[in-house]
Amino acid sequence: MVASTSEQLTALAGTTVVVHPLVLLSVTDHHARTVSRTSSKRVVGVLLGQDNGKTVNVANSFGIPFEEDERDSKTWFLDHNYIEGMYDMFKKVNAKERMIGWYHTGPKLRASDQEINDLFKRYIAKPVMVIVDVRPQAVGIPTDAYFAVEEIKDDGTETRKTFLHVPSAIEAEEAEEIGVEHLLRDIKDSTTTTLSTRVSEQLASLQGLQSRLRDVHKYLLDVADGTMPVNHQIIYHLQDALNLLPDLSNPVTTQSFASSTNDQLLVVYLSSLLRAVIALHALVDNKATIGRAEQEEGIDEKDKDKKTVNGDSKKSEDAKKDAEKAKDSSKKDADKGL
Repeated sequence: MVASTSEQLTALAGTTVVVHPLVLLSVTDHHARTVSRTSSKRVVGVLLGQDNGKTVNVANSFGIPFEEDERDSKTWFLDHNYIEGMYDMFKKVNAKERMIGWYHTGPKLRASDQEINDLFKRYIAKPVMVIVDVRPQAVGIPTDAYFAVEEIKDDGTETRKTFLHVPSAIEAEEAEEIGVEHLLRDIKDSTTTTLSTRVSEQLASLQGLQSRLRDVHKYLLDVADGTMPVNHQIIYHLQDALNLLPDLSNPVTTQSFASSTNDQLLVVYLSSLLRAVIALHALVDNKATIGRAEQEEGIDEKDKDKKTVNGDSKKSEDAKKDAEKAKDSSKKDADKGL
């Protein structure tokens, strides 16, 4: 069923597509095994999960054989028998996971997407299409979700099929979070410290926030100039976000921010003092250790010198005694001769 009425469009616009990390890993692995790094080809697969009305939970996926002509987007091939066989096997493993749509690695919409989406309507009435960007150039969620709709024009002309963009999110269960943490731990650069990693993560988050704010600013300027129509739902969300911002003109809020900042800076100051004291203590201890070692080496050298002097004096005394004995013996021999 293709959404056509305003009620259906409103219901679809409020639907959130939740993608699990297992799906992202499967899609990335499918793309890495099928397509070379220098190629711009895309891969196509089937999404499995549950459709709860307001939320579409994408929990699993599998790739399918797909070929298309890069010169002619209308020429493509998709193996139907493979889809049916794989889906039957997945149902035996987990009957709760139903076919809910399909994915491709775009990274943008293509002309043949409508035809492929119509093919998937054989298996599901309202398939969701998720584009997964396996080579993202910007910080953010690498997924875009769409539903096929028909635009009904007011002038009575022929309706046109198009895709309605719906919000998507990345969520994980507890077991998936543990697996993702282990993967991130394995791919973490061992040459970087924990502090530098935290700083780089915060910098990436701030860059993502800046890009979002830039998009919001551009949208509001376009609305003010009249180049884009006013979307009241977006304006309501922006108003809710602005209402959450603190009132910095209130002296109580300013004082609380100053107190919190002072407390944090006090901790930093005390930690710096402690590090300096520990460093000085280590320096003094090192100096004392080196001094004791030098003193012990000096005492050992003095003992060696004393032993050497004593040995030389003993040798000289022994030589004198031998000389005296030789004189005595020579005198005795002379007396005997007389």
